[in-house]
Amino acid sequence: MMAFDCITFGESMVRLAPPGHRRLEQAHSLDVQVGGAELNTAVGLARLGRSTSWVSRLTDNPLGRLIANHAREAGVDTSNVLFTSEDRVGLYFLEFGAAPRASGVLYDRKNSAIAGVKPGMIPWANVFKGARWFHVTGILPALSSSAAEATLEACQAARAAGCKISMDLNYRAKLWSTAEAGACMSLLMAFCDVLITTEEDIEKVFEIKADSYEAAAARVHERFGTPTIAITLRENPLVWLNDWTAILWRPEGVLRTRSYKVEIVDRLGAGDSFAAGLIHGLLDNDPQKGLDWGIAMSAIKHTIPGDFAWVTAAEVESTVKGGGLRISR
Repeated sequence: MMAFDCITFGESMVRLAPPGHRRLEQAHSLDVQVGGAELNTAVGLARLGRSTSWVSRLTDNPLGRLIANHAREAGVDTSNVLFTSEDRVGLYFLEFGAAPRASGVLYDRKNSAIAGVKPGMIPWANVFKGARWFHVTGILPALSSSAAEATLEACQAARAAGCKISMDLNYRAKLWSTAEAGACMSLLMAFCDVLITTEEDIEKVFEIKADSYEAAAARVHERFGTPTIAITLRENPLVWLNDWTAILWRPEGVLRTRSYKVEIVDRLGAGDSFAAGLIHGLLDNDPQKGLDWGIAMSAIKHTIPGDFAWVTAAEVESTVKGGGLRISR
């Protein structure tokens, strides 16, 4: 069995979006994409040349196979995906907004196959054999109590296998309450080496509020002992134009990177692309590279339709070095 640089675990859904900024009630056609936070991160790492495997549970029907096909097309191993004849594949519908109307998501994911995942279903000792990194988010444990238990089981197995573990809080108010998220994620934080989040999610999930991003990160470290905390920072003057940067907090100091003005074509998956670039640098034991590549990769992702970051390592490196906007000929 191949040893992977990074294993991710979570749900992926079929994404359906009406073109041309139409509302769902106006739609005559829907653009089909595939997306899910943990798979998006695995794709991003694969695009940077890392070996990645995505663990999930899919229904063995055309929609489940569609998702697996897209993952493989993007370079991600799917040998650890469980297929079941039960349950269903989750869907989500996306309406693209324009100021002053924000973009919006409508979920149709209840009783999805991955929500039915339970401890003991996945042979984690085999999955993590030789692996270097494990990445999970706060979305999977929000789907069901059994999914939360399976997430804990995965983290325990990853720690036993010697993997570094990163978590993206990714709080979703449509999936669980802040109290539910706080209780579950606080338990999982015992296994977290790298937390990826926003100041807003820190406050909602952990009830930690501070005067600065750096102080909020320091308070997370004080409570949980997490050694590395990345906070993405988005300024939102317009739905389709943002300033985008991040900080990386560690006890020995705070790392910073440049800010990008991003023209947004599709922001979904941007945070997952940041996670991919960050993990890429941390796998090289270079936190500054991780921060620089993470924010550059996610800035590029904002310009690409769909959840996946269809980028190359050379493109990200050029952006980090300050590549211009003239046509590349």
